[in-house]
Amino acid sequence: MRLLARILLPSHLAAVAADVVALLVFVTIGLFNHHGGVSAADYARDALPLVGCWLLAGGAFDLYKRPRVRALLATWLVGVTAGVLLRALLRWHIDGGDATFLVVALCFTLLFVAVVRIAMSFVRT
Repeated sequence: MRLLARILLPSHLAAVAADVVALLVFVTIGLFNHHGGVSAADYARDALPLVGCWLLAGGAFDLYKRPRVRALLATWLVGVTAGVLLRALLRWHIDGGDATFLVVALCFTLLFVAVVRIAMSFVRT
């Protein structure tokens, strides 16, 4: 099976689960690297905006009903950008560090989503 097909072909539920797991892994790594640990408050502050905006964007671009490269990339760009902006607004703190965080988040969330979706495709078969 081709790599792109492995990324786009998980079932609706499997794709949602893979994306949420990938985003939670990203948030968890960031919390451990920058805060030395995790807490429910940390997840509420960092994961909820990111995962929520991702899922809303996924719905808007029909990522889970009609998976396409365009839908995945649009979900990634809009969902992560909105999630980072919402996180900054919830913290009542927007500065240059948020732009850096956006770049890092855009790079690594796409990588994590692709890796988790590929891994899940091997588990299913």
